[in-house]
Amino acid sequence: MFPAKVYSERRAKLRKELSKGLVLFLGNQDSAFNYPANTYSFRQDSSFLYFFGLDHPDLAGVIDLDNGTDHVFGNDLDINDIIWMGKQPTIKEQALNVGVDNTAPLKELSVLIKDALEKGRMIHFLPPYRGETTLWLSDLLDLHHLKLREHASIELIKGVIKLRMVKDDLEIDEIEKMINVAWLMHTTAMKMAKPGVVEQEIAGVIEGIALSHGGPVSFPVILSINGQTLHNHYHGNTLSEGRMLVIDAGCESDLHYASDITRTVPVGGKFTQRQKEIYEVVLKANLAATGAVKIGVPFREIHLLAATEIVKGLKALGLMKGDVKEAVNKGAHTLFFPHGLGHPMGLDVHDLEGLGEIFVGYDNEVIRSKEFGLAFLRFGRKLQKNFVMTIEPGIYFIPELIDSWKNENKMAEFINYDKVETYKDFGGIRIEDDILVTDNGARVLGKPIPKTVEEVEKTMKS
Repeated sequence: MFPAKVYSERRAKLRKELSKGLVLFLGNQDSAFNYPANTYSFRQDSSFLYFFGLDHPDLAGVIDLDNGTDHVFGNDLDINDIIWMGKQPTIKEQALNVGVDNTAPLKELSVLIKDALEKGRMIHFLPPYRGETTLWLSDLLDLHHLKLREHASIELIKGVIKLRMVKDDLEIDEIEKMINVAWLMHTTAMKMAKPGVVEQEIAGVIEGIALSHGGPVSFPVILSINGQTLHNHYHGNTLSEGRMLVIDAGCESDLHYASDITRTVPVGGKFTQRQKEIYEVVLKANLAATGAVKIGVPFREIHLLAATEIVKGLKALGLMKGDVKEAVNKGAHTLFFPHGLGHPMGLDVHDLEGLGEIFVGYDNEVIRSKEFGLAFLRFGRKLQKNFVMTIEPGIYFIPELIDSWKNENKMAEFINYDKVETYKDFGGIRIEDDILVTDNGARVLGKPIPKTVEEVEKTMKS
């Protein structure tokens, strides 16, 4: 964990964002895999980690806004626990490591919350996302589980987002460590992408790299020759010459900070001319978007810049036609680029998404679009210094989407459907980096991962 001072300062900053009452953070509990004693690998709640830093099950943290105290609730291990887990620090000892003096057994939490409710005090809590936490919170607050999200504290949600979005040097260092591990994951995958290899072999190796160099993968590995399916988790295909492999993978550090990188490579190590042409369009969009990152620029503008580069490139290849600006304004590019340019990243690979993208990615200035494609942009508002974002443009030839649009004659003034038909076997290409917003623009984080056509082909042949 970070030094105790870090957690104390985070809680002090949160106090300034709220008015009165208690702030309640419930840590996660173990979750059963297929019977109670066989559990999934434990993953602590990210906001509990951010403010209280303790990384094991069955803990709760309380910030008392009225008297300035912080509390950790949890149970010390008894001898029955110790024979399975070994001797562990006491709750008191652990709490001191994160700057908290006040501790109590977990059963005392319900006493504190009940007393606060009887006195009419505000209880601030975040919307739960796990069944166990939902039931626990429902019991503590004597509130039906279906009512919890509507009673979650907007004040707390906005305060947590404001603090967690801006990364300090310690957090940036953790993210960069995991991008460096992702470098090994992706370069290894590139070298393995040969005809006859089954996707699962590569997926298993790179997941093993994550586990042996840090923590688990930060999300289920996306690795497929069918890259036109944006989140393709099926790994049963056998690689063959002429196909491309989309690899979207990252990992978590011991402190649970994430990396998230995508590369697209030709099976066998050499792009065909057609693949190279589309790849260069995506790469140009990636570089242009990264170059446009600046403090105060709405991320939606950068997304639309990437879309413009994609339309220019596809028009030059004869796949699109007409006025580029008008095509982007009307959303014609979304046939090929139907998702958003990127998202915030930190303790969550889609950072803070569980608190609601409407609060994380949008505000009174930048309102979320309801249009196809642009509606999938998770983050649109102005960038601030020390935001960590992904930049991940892509071009995909999705047969079902092409058929749907063609049958409706949709955007026919911008799309050359006859030529697009010949690309329905193409798949997809995505190129994703993790960037830090700096005083001078953007810095691509971590060890550079091969990205140009020449770099990718050279790595695959090495």
